[in-house]
Amino acid sequence: MKTILYVAACLLLLTGALHLIPIFKTPSDPNALPMLVFGILYFAVGVLLLMKKRFATYLGIIVPLTGLGVGFFVVGLKNWDTMLSFLFGIDAVVIVCCIDFCLTRKKE
Repeated sequence: MKTILYVAACLLLLTGALHLIPIFKTPSDPNALPMLVFGILYFAVGVLLLMKKRFATYLGIIVPLTGLGVGFFVVGLKNWDTMLSFLFGIDAVVIVCCIDFCLTRKKE
């Protein structure tokens, strides 16, 4: 069970770092600043998961779901690229890991 938590935390730290790339690569991009904010959020939730805070698993569901929603509805299909696909995949894995952790923790 701890492995699932560590996988989710490491993926959140990775995606937090990946969200910082656009602010350095193309700072004039209008999506760069929101991605910076989400990068900070992802990184913070990853750290909270590593610290084993109780509410962090819920944030591990809410923040990636919000990121997926913003990605689909704000960034849209016109800006779809490989990086966005990779970030969406990480979000999906993190959500599944956190839901699994929440469900198995309540059974114990």
